Amino acid sequence: MTKIGEPAQIVQTFYDLHNDDMSVLINGAIQAYGRIPQWLIEYISRPQSSKQAVYAAMNTMMACCDDDITPLIGELLPGKTGKWAFVYRHGKMPLADIVLVAQSLIQHGIIGKAKVRKLQRHETQQATSEFNAFEYISAARNHFSMPRSEAEQLTMTEFQMLLAAKYPDQKGFTREEFDAVMDEDERRWQAMLDQDKKKIKSQ
Repeated sequence: MTKIGEPAQIVQTFYDLHNDDMSVLINGAIQAYGRIPQWLIEYISRPQSSKQAVYAAMNTMMACCDDDITPLIGELLPGKTGKWAFVYRHGKMPLADIVLVAQSLIQHGIIGKAKVRKLQRHETQQATSEFNAFEYISAARNHFSMPRSEAEQLTMTEFQMLLAAKYPDQKGFTREEFDAVMDEDERRWQAMLDQDKKKIKSQ
């Protein structure tokens, strides 16, 4: 993840991959159809349809590969219309696939996708403007007595799974468990109130 850029650039890349118009179209199509329809593939094959997601996706995939993947994802070439103009030359992968793969890579790398119990007290709604990978590398070295080279290779998903395995018996509620208890309490209170109302009416 550090190859994507500085801590603030990593967060911006994550945002561009998930909040760009193209990303919304792709994820909406997968939810609706279970796949990306051909008409959408043709529409988003033009990089001008959504530059931010395409650039972020290309950058993410290049950061995650040691080999040159230009033949796969294409490349940006200087254009003729101005100093900051670029022309996209297609690779073998459709743009929609590049965005989907990059989304998966950055999710595993930054927020993790491990299915573990996350206690409510550990949740935060606070947005962050930076992702500091070295904090997690240091935490992995401390928690798991890993050499730095191994800690640097962990994805966030692997880090979460290792934490869950080392500390399996954490006491407390997850958000879902807490909500379920509160819903049950609400139902009980409502049933008691309804019963009291019936008693008053019958008197």
